[in-house]
Amino acid sequence: MIACEERNGAIHFAVRVVPRAACSAVMGEHDTALRVRLAAPPVDGAANEELIRLLADVFGVPSRAVEITSGHTSKLKRVRVRGVSSAALQSLAAVG
Repeated sequence: MIACEERNGAIHFAVRVVPRAACSAVMGEHDTALRVRLAAPPVDGAANEELIRLLADVFGVPSRAVEITSGHTSKLKRVRVRGVSSAALQSLAAVG
């Protein structure tokens, strides 16, 4: 189960990214964080941009609703997504 906080109409959770993957996809849960593979390299913010785009797509929200709050240069990041419930996050992790 992914550790998640709900506050002020947004969910906050950890994401473990694997850059330079063959394709971008949500892989499920790993150590209470959402595991995500990203096709983009971790250079000049490309992986962060790809993460925001991917999470916006899978949650069905605009890109501006997704924000990386910490870990911009790390493989483990904290993310805030507005307009989504923690139930949606848990179902996404179960599918991945």
